Amino acid sequence: MLDRRPARERLGQKSPQRLTRYFVLVMAIVYTALGLYLLLVPVSIFSLPTTPRRLLGAVFVLYGIIRFVRNYRSITGKDDEE
Repeated sequence: MLDRRPARERLGQKSPQRLTRYFVLVMAIVYTALGLYLLLVPVSIFSLPTTPRRLLGAVFVLYGIIRFVRNYRSITGKDDEE
């Protein structure tokens, strides 16, 4: 039979989509880390009052976690859509 896989797979090259998936996971970790930084560090580079800084930090943490979970599921193929 004919091997109908793309040439990249036959030659053992990694696809750009695979690299993009891992970059998205790293960015999710960066968002979470930035949110934790805004939440935990009392004096920061940002000249924001305490309440908006904590609110922004919480949004970053939640967004980073949601983004990480969604992309991790799509990479591992464990989507709950049936």
